[in-house]
Amino acid sequence: MDMGPDWALTMQAQRNAHLTTGLIMAMAGSIAFSGKAIIVKLAYRHGVDAVTLVMLRMLFALPMFLCIAWWAGRGKPRIAGRDWLGILGLGFSGYYLASFLDFWGLEYISASLERLILYLNPTLVLVLGWLLYGRKISYRQGVGMAISYAGVMLVFGHEAALDGKNAALGAALVLGSAISYALYLSYSGQMVQRLGSLRLAGWATSVACVLCIGQFVLLRPLGAAQVAEPVIWLSLLNATACTAVPVVLVMMAIERIGSGLTAQTGMIGPMSTLLMGVFILGEPFNMWIVGGTVLVLSGVFWVTRSPKV
Repeated sequence: MDMGPDWALTMQAQRNAHLTTGLIMAMAGSIAFSGKAIIVKLAYRHGVDAVTLVMLRMLFALPMFLCIAWWAGRGKPRIAGRDWLGILGLGFSGYYLASFLDFWGLEYISASLERLILYLNPTLVLVLGWLLYGRKISYRQGVGMAISYAGVMLVFGHEAALDGKNAALGAALVLGSAISYALYLSYSGQMVQRLGSLRLAGWATSVACVLCIGQFVLLRPLGAAQVAEPVIWLSLLNATACTAVPVVLVMMAIERIGSGLTAQTGMIGPMSTLLMGVFILGEPFNMWIVGGTVLVLSGVFWVTRSPKV
């Protein structure tokens, strides 16, 4: 049956609107995620440490993640016992350990270098796939990885020349964070299929919130939670605008435009961190940082783009 040209134009307009909405959500989510490092660096100016700061972020985020987990699980079967064990392990690796190491590393390195190291995540997943499952790394992917690591080393070398020991420690901590999250991605595939990505993320992050709060109780006196008022507001902003909200935005973007295009749109994240670091934190802007950023973005794009068939 011929629907006529008007019907075809209407369908095309709907697809274009769907694509535009998905791209806007992906970009907004990426920019919001990238603001986390800026907020953490601002909070450190008030004398707070990583243990306290990550606790405050997770304390404010816990109710939102529990709501996400409940909403994503409506009308679905109850979670089996073995899956709860998996959620505990993934929550520890992907969100608790990754978050704490990231916050700790930001005490020592710039927000720009931190974001570039974290953006290596797709390459780390490839390496873990090779180590854990024997998956082959293609020549194209290997070249892309080499380009990305060269970019990080360029920026790291610049910071190390200014503050060697601290830069090395901070970079190592953030790299540990990236590896921890790559482990989460490598082991979460089957659970995502059983539970759904949003439901799994909601429960895993809730586990991480409890662990971060417990870590603070064990390592710090309760009086350490009495921080400067700006730290409270920055932590609340971090928990909402830079944590819970972008999780939802990225998941909604994936539903509309797919994971591949969402990931490529995420390349705006390191650029936004770089610009916010310069204008908000007063971090340096020079050819070392620009060159390193271009190399990292180019390498990751080369790794993640679909091969021609």
